[in-house]
Amino acid sequence: MTQHRQQPHANYDNYGDKAALRQTLVAEQRGLCCYCQSRIRATPDGMKIEHWQCQAGHPARQLDFGNLHGVCLGGHGRLESEQHCDTRKGNTSLCFSVCDPTHPIERKIKFLGDGQIKSDDATIDAALNNVLNLNWPRLASNRKAVLDAFKQRLGKGNLNVAQELKKWDGTQTGELPEFAQVMVFWLEKRMSRANK
Repeated sequence: MTQHRQQPHANYDNYGDKAALRQTLVAEQRGLCCYCQSRIRATPDGMKIEHWQCQAGHPARQLDFGNLHGVCLGGHGRLESEQHCDTRKGNTSLCFSVCDPTHPIERKIKFLGDGQIKSDDATIDAALNNVLNLNWPRLASNRKAVLDAFKQRLGKGNLNVAQELKKWDGTQTGELPEFAQVMVFWLEKRMSRANK
């Protein structure tokens, strides 16, 4: 991509190695959509490449790797009310980046027991709901199912919370389980209560 950027008239549309770019993004994101955390695959029908700052509004960033994310198809072709992630976002700007280590968005959101995602920051909460549609009922139901399965295992009593956290937080190598951040939120919350 660096070499392509140096060519005259270089842009994202005429960049020729999108297959390698997809592979890199999926590996970096451990197989999860950067927004909803559903599974993505490094194929044209298994994911899309998202420009966090849209190409229309930020043409200088269209070939900036730090501006590119792997996202799910987000209900492409469905009614707008059923679209989510980049498909719903389109050219709308977000008030946060999912990849900014100096301001991690994970610390500003909560995952509720009913599968909803929420933020106490009204601007972020509006983006989660109105721009990305991350509380679309199917996504909320999927997050709730992951949490409910965890609670069932927890109820059986033989669960090491610290070890379980390693499975979900990226400490271990390989793909992360879908909706991993839901479990990281709940496990960290549980550990915090246990340490008080």
